[in-house]
Amino acid sequence: MQKVSDFVLSRLREWGVHRVFAYPGDGINGLLGAFERAGNNPEFIQPRHEEMGAFMACAHAKFTGQVGCCMATSGPGAIHLLNGLYDAKLDHQPVVAIVGQQKRMSLGVHYQQEVALEVLFADVSTYVQTVMMPAQARSVIDRAFKMALTERGVATVVIPEDVQESPAEPTPPKEHGAVFSSVGWSKPRILPNEDELRKAAGILNEGQRVAMLIGQGAARAGAEVVEAAELLGAGVAKALLGRDALPDTLPFVTGPIGLLGSKASDEMVMNCDVLFMIGTSFPYGEWLPPEGQAKGVEINIDGRLIGMRYPIQANLIGDSKETLRALIPMLKRKSDRSWREKIEKDVREWDRILADRASQHFDGQINPQAVAHELTPRLPDGCILTADSGSSTNWWARHIALREGMQASLSGTLATMGPGTPYAIAAKFAYPDRPVIAFVGDGAFQMNGMNEMITCKRYIDRLGGSPPLVFCVFNNQDLNQVTWEQRAEAGDPRFPHSQYIPDVPYARYAELLGLRGIYCDEPGKVGQSWDEALNGPGPVVLEFKVDSEIPPIPPHTMYDQAKKTTKALLQDPQLAGIAVRGTRQKLTEFYEALPGRGRR
Repeated sequence: MQKVSDFVLSRLREWGVHRVFAYPGDGINGLLGAFERAGNNPEFIQPRHEEMGAFMACAHAKFTGQVGCCMATSGPGAIHLLNGLYDAKLDHQPVVAIVGQQKRMSLGVHYQQEVALEVLFADVSTYVQTVMMPAQARSVIDRAFKMALTERGVATVVIPEDVQESPAEPTPPKEHGAVFSSVGWSKPRILPNEDELRKAAGILNEGQRVAMLIGQGAARAGAEVVEAAELLGAGVAKALLGRDALPDTLPFVTGPIGLLGSKASDEMVMNCDVLFMIGTSFPYGEWLPPEGQAKGVEINIDGRLIGMRYPIQANLIGDSKETLRALIPMLKRKSDRSWREKIEKDVREWDRILADRASQHFDGQINPQAVAHELTPRLPDGCILTADSGSSTNWWARHIALREGMQASLSGTLATMGPGTPYAIAAKFAYPDRPVIAFVGDGAFQMNGMNEMITCKRYIDRLGGSPPLVFCVFNNQDLNQVTWEQRAEAGDPRFPHSQYIPDVPYARYAELLGLRGIYCDEPGKVGQSWDEALNGPGPVVLEFKVDSEIPPIPPHTMYDQAKKTTKALLQDPQLAGIAVRGTRQKLTEFYEALPGRGRR
């Protein structure tokens, strides 16, 4: 006899799901039995925590373009999913979450582990529904996938224990109220109207200094972005979620934007007369041109978000690739290439600044910038990179130059701590033949990344071997990003009681689990350590003991932040070290003016 749980898994397979990131519990006992009867297809992947499973489902969606799927038991297990699901919601990734619930007869009487799941998941989900009877399972599962794909978000299906164990009804009774749904969805073509396209072309053609800013919505429109940039004589800055939309090897790609951004991006965006935004919801208005300086053209597939970051004169609601294809024939190639030439010069100058900054080591400590900078020439073809949230994200954003065919992602909009490690694990499950490299701060690694090394051990037959899975851990014993935010945003010195974290031997911990561990605390051995990590089997924890006093210098100094930082540092126990490091790092921007040094 087929049970509802058996039918649910068979429906997941029909929807193309062959991997579910899940943690067991009695609220999904019926589904656990179904996995066994299905020969573990879909495959049950067991992380150490439900939150990690939700992050993995989000990463699967990001790196494959498919629906990610996670599963958890009732009550506390369901609650644990939320942070990872919010990551998917805010970064517009299709994820289906399946959660257990107490038996129907127990609901509403304050039973053990009873949580109002439809209320709990209402905000994070574009669709949430409880399967109250077997005949409902088919239509609820089908609609969950259609909603996740159409709305580019989270859909949650709640299945009570007794429903899971009930006989399946894959064909509902032929009576009033019955619904007969089907598997299937196709991506629509979404294009703006012709008038708006002509308006956009007019603005772009008239502009003398066009700056392009792209996000993850441009990920499948790389060729079209390049063609438009060539015609417009524009440079292209990338929001962090759009890191892999274009390779950094193109001379007019200015790299990241904002607090973690490049000076080349800042110079371009702050001096443009037309801002052309493509597939991005970059939120920081202080890093965009002053209102009224530039005209705005935007392509966004979501009409609810268009024109919400900068005043826009041409609102192109549509898919980036399709819209650019329709727009490009209307664009005129600019004969004056001086703007483009300046952008390319600024990119070269920024590359020189990055190299100089990364080469500076103080008191025998490793400059964390060098960890990222040394990796770039060693990046394996086709690698996948992930990052966590923290000061290491600055160096990941600025110093790693992606080539064609590489992928990279992180928690963009939620910017939560914790996803760097599970993202990397999910990427390796999806692409076992590609190298995967995660950048993780010691705070995030202590928070939950270390536990997922046990997941690596659990699946060493799948995650081990070559090409490697590398977890690069920045050990500075400080919640460093927040420390700098305290100084720059609140005007307060570092507060050790909140910021200090204990020194943990991360590489040795990996070895304790039977994984590879590599430890480096010498500036001269950074490159050698990367070679060792990349040229051996994975998983490997590559631990760098790095300097915590290297400041993440923004592309331009804002008066209010500078004032607060100065006030904070006058009371800060790390004042002396930061002053020396900050001064020498800033001087790299004035290379030509330094005595004895000429233009390269």
